[in-house]
Amino acid sequence: MQKEVEEPLPINIFTTGTSTTGLNSEFLFSQVLMDCLTRLQYTEADKKELIDLCKQQYKGNRVELNNICEFQEKYLSKNALWWYTQESFFYKTLNAALREPAVHTIFLFRKYITDIQDQLKNYQVRNPVRVYRCQMISNNELETLKDSRGQFISINSFFSTSTDKEQACSFLKAPDNTENLVGVLFEIDADPRMAITKPFADLSEFSEYEDEAEVLFMIGSIFRLGNVKHSKNDQVWIIQMTLCNDEEYDLKQVLVDMKEQFVTDEINLRTLGKILWEIPKPGLAQKYFMRMLEQLSPDDPLRIDLYLDLATIESHAGNKEKHLKWRQKASELKKQLQLSSLFRTGKSKNLV
Repeated sequence: MQKEVEEPLPINIFTTGTSTTGLNSEFLFSQVLMDCLTRLQYTEADKKELIDLCKQQYKGNRVELNNICEFQEKYLSKNALWWYTQESFFYKTLNAALREPAVHTIFLFRKYITDIQDQLKNYQVRNPVRVYRCQMISNNELETLKDSRGQFISINSFFSTSTDKEQACSFLKAPDNTENLVGVLFEIDADPRMAITKPFADLSEFSEYEDEAEVLFMIGSIFRLGNVKHSKNDQVWIIQMTLCNDEEYDLKQVLVDMKEQFVTDEINLRTLGKILWEIPKPGLAQKYFMRMLEQLSPDDPLRIDLYLDLATIESHAGNKEKHLKWRQKASELKKQLQLSSLFRTGKSKNLV
């Protein structure tokens, strides 16, 4: 937890009673995107790409390269939380990706995020608890939080807290350049009955630092902002929050509608691409449409939809020739499949 105090905290705020565009859409899409990522099938090719990425990132760092090799050879799902709590490439790379956010790196980590989620469920805190976290944030972020009292906030990374207030506050050391930074203390009431899809767990038996009394919340955990007040005694702003879930009245229907629009029973790379297109991140959407094309057989009907998706991206980018190229490929494959179907139908009739 000490290592996170001065790192940016990736958050989204949902303001009730306003449209689902703008800031509200960022909140909703962050929820839907993570839901999609954690349900996507993981492949050996994905794992190899992740390992190669980490080796490249830590090139020349013998200690971390050894950690990466150990991870590659010995990782087990039951050890996911252990890996996360170690001060190594796994924690550093994953958290950096979540803060940025670097969607493709998160995509490559998705299996391990799911493993952590499963372990958090297994070690879910059983009784209501109050936890704390000190954090350096900008003055602008503080003003936004002040203006958002009573609204929902989602934390788009794993959220590390402590049951020990003094321990949490002991980590708060202002950096040298603090003109635009202010210390805050998050005071969070968490009831496990709210942890329906986003669990939280006591990490005492996993953490390197047992005295931290660390409680870790799942990525995308939702809280309702309460009071924001300045504490003269502690010289910090206290931000009170209460854990919620996506069944909250104000949230439930908009999240259901958003998930029904994108997340069907069959989750694949096209699902991910469509979500990214709407965010909008057209370059990433194109990347996953192309990635899925590489996995499909030449005569798979799903290729038609992907060709049309790619045509739409090129059209919006003003690339007329590429737009027409993808539409032509869709048209040609559609005709080819229709002819094949007619041929099979005719052949079966002749056999009769």
